[in-house]
Formats: sequence, structure tokens, C-alpha cells
Amino acid sequence: MATADDLRRIALSLDGTSEAPHFDRAAFKVKRIYVTLAADGRTANLKLTPDEQEFKTMMAPELFEA
Repeated sequence: MATADDLRRIALSLDGTSEAPHFDRAAFKVKRIYVTLAADGRTANLKLTPDEQEFKTMMAPELFEA
């Protein structure tokens, strides 16, 4: 399982990514936000296309709540 530190390290390793506050979360963006991380580091919200969402949930359905 990836940690908040893993997410931050991976996101910031991508070209052009910056981190900034977004309400009570940390946001990672290149022009537009593509992931936010909760202040407690326990949850993240990723911006995915519908096709990406379908693929991810198909590959690991146990990781996603209905």
C-alpha cells in the first residue's frame, strides 16, 4: 500500500508538478489539479477519465468502495 509520502514523492517527480493547499487538502497540479491528498495523509482523490476509472476498478475491485 502506498503511503502519503509515496504519493507526494511520485507526484512531485512528474515534470511541471507543483504542490499547493486546496481547502483542507494538498493539491498536486500541472495547470489543473490531478490529485489531492487529505491533511491526515490517509486518503487521496485522483482525477481519472471514465475509461481510466473503469480499468482501475476492473483490475482491483477490492480496493474500491461501491
